[in-house]
Amino acid sequence: MRKLIAAMKISVDGKAEGPAGFADWVHDWAEDYGLTDQVDACLLGGRMYPGYEQYWTAIQNAPDEPLPMTGKPAAREELPWARFAAKTPHYVLSNTLKSANWPMTRFLRSNDDVAALKRQPGKDIYLMGGSTIVDSLTEAGLVDELRLVLYPLIAGEGKVLFSTAQRRDLELTKVEQMPGGRLSLIYKIG
Repeated sequence: MRKLIAAMKISVDGKAEGPAGFADWVHDWAEDYGLTDQVDACLLGGRMYPGYEQYWTAIQNAPDEPLPMTGKPAAREELPWARFAAKTPHYVLSNTLKSANWPMTRFLRSNDDVAALKRQPGKDIYLMGGSTIVDSLTEAGLVDELRLVLYPLIAGEGKVLFSTAQRRDLELTKVEQMPGGRLSLIYKIG
């Protein structure tokens, strides 16, 4: 069975989102988790997907132009993910969204649909935040691995990654120091 791997960039105080609804301390959205060769599908929640699609489409169409969301051009480190995202199937867990601009986007309506996706042949699946979908799919027992990039800051106000989950054991499988005092942490979920 394919693994569902959640990956998030969080602060030391466990925040996955600042007051603006995203991790405003992250300077670029490069794929820092080492997942590109391991996955062949991405899963997002319905609240995150529209902004995700807009952001990466802008980079794919005009990588040197200022992005509408930030007013700055894409970071050089983001370009490999933009190319990967353009050719990779994306699944959106949502009961309300019905259409997407990306032709390789499909909609899932329930946790049972996510479980069925995991049973399909293929590489692993990258579960991208936000915190609500990561929290709920972890609680449902569908997330197999958690990859965190821990930023050396206390974010203060914002949304924590796990707000409703029950206590769950994690097995630390890898720690790596990254530039800027960040840490890469990989956990197997028990």
